[in-house]
Amino acid sequence: MPSLTCGCGEIVNYGEIPCSNEWLLMSDIEFDQFSGQIDVEEIYKAMKSLIKCPQCGAIWLFWNGFQAEPQRYMPQQWYGSSNNEYKGEYKKLRNPKMEKMTG
Repeated sequence: MPSLTCGCGEIVNYGEIPCSNEWLLMSDIEFDQFSGQIDVEEIYKAMKSLIKCPQCGAIWLFWNGFQAEPQRYMPQQWYGSSNNEYKGEYKKLRNPKMEKMTG
């Protein structure tokens, strides 16, 4: 079964069907190329696979299929108020620790 070892040491399997660790995604532009009668297999082949580590939350994105190395993205902690206070509008929250480091 295909798997990867996350930076936290967790072995994340992604060969199960359906797979609880895998999400499929595509850009809005790629999606708009499909219209009319659509073959689900064609959509599936066009999607990128995203594997999420259940232990640390790291996201491994296979931009170029499973034959190429995935890119890892780590969750970042935001400082400040929650997004709910902005009534659904996203506002980048300041990170005071980062401001001290960069001046």
